[in-house]
Amino acid sequence: MSKVAPIDQRKADHIKINLEQDVRSALTTGLENYRFIHEALPEVDLNHVDPSLVLFGRRLSAPILVSSMTGGTSDAGTINLRLAEAAQEVRVAMGVGSQRAALEHPEQAATFQVRKVAPDILLFANLGAVQFNYGYGVDECRRAVDMIQADALYLHLNPLQEAVQDAGDTNWAGIAKKIEEVCAKLPIPVIAKEVGWGISERTAKLLAECGISAIDVAGAGGTSWSQVEMHRAPDEFTRRLAATFVGWGIPTAESILNVRRATPDMPIFASGGLKDGLDIAKCVSLGATLGGMAGQFLKAAAVSTENVVEMMNLTKRQIEVTMFACGAGRLDELKVGKLTSK
Repeated sequence: MSKVAPIDQRKADHIKINLEQDVRSALTTGLENYRFIHEALPEVDLNHVDPSLVLFGRRLSAPILVSSMTGGTSDAGTINLRLAEAAQEVRVAMGVGSQRAALEHPEQAATFQVRKVAPDILLFANLGAVQFNYGYGVDECRRAVDMIQADALYLHLNPLQEAVQDAGDTNWAGIAKKIEEVCAKLPIPVIAKEVGWGISERTAKLLAECGISAIDVAGAGGTSWSQVEMHRAPDEFTRRLAATFVGWGIPTAESILNVRRATPDMPIFASGGLKDGLDIAKCVSLGATLGGMAGQFLKAAAVSTENVVEMMNLTKRQIEVTMFACGAGRLDELKVGKLTSK
């Protein structure tokens, strides 16, 4: 067995690989199969189009989520601050990467702490659900939330990533019952999040029974974490194992519909391969509450806060123009008969 890289090294590897390598899934999001019905007479004033919403007590200027990416290294700390500064300026939601590194190495907590630059954003803490079978419980969840003064907690679900990772955590037996306990005992919303392989109807129903407050589908069609793990595999056996699953998963569009069918009232966060505001608008029309992007914001944050703000403002304007061109003045109007399948 090869020596397992420490968590901070793994996080640094993940940032580097995502910035430098092609780690896309072989699948597409499925969003390309839908288009909006163009209205040549929209009867809407673009200047009055309103993509804002209120979620978990925070007002957002648009249904945009900076998907969970990073933390635990000095570079990650800089990236998180830039993302948060931009999210505060544009008023959009943000999730941090897995905080396990900071729970086990408290000196790394600062790389996740962004409230000093973003006091008003909707902010999500983040832990891996599988850690409930490896010594974690409600106390660690509270510590993760308190560490960053989060409004809600992501529990990320990444069984395939763990299965193809060198010495990954692969005991997922009984996790649902432990998620249920966390949902019952935490005073804030708990959100289940895949990491890039989507959510089935069965899993959506199970999560709803656990008391989850929202589901981030993180469908296939964007970054494939099996590809990321392939690039950091310590040997040929592990590399080939990870490479096998480049086409695995449930596409993002299908995942949204799965959750909507299984739990019609569940808030849905759509992520996984979203390219722009048009894709976010499609997701909202399919039933999502927010649309999350990661790679675009990560690349912008590697340059400057200003670059992230520009990317966010462009994404917001893309949503507004989409709404305008299909005759929707508000987000709820985007969900009524505006989308057609090709």
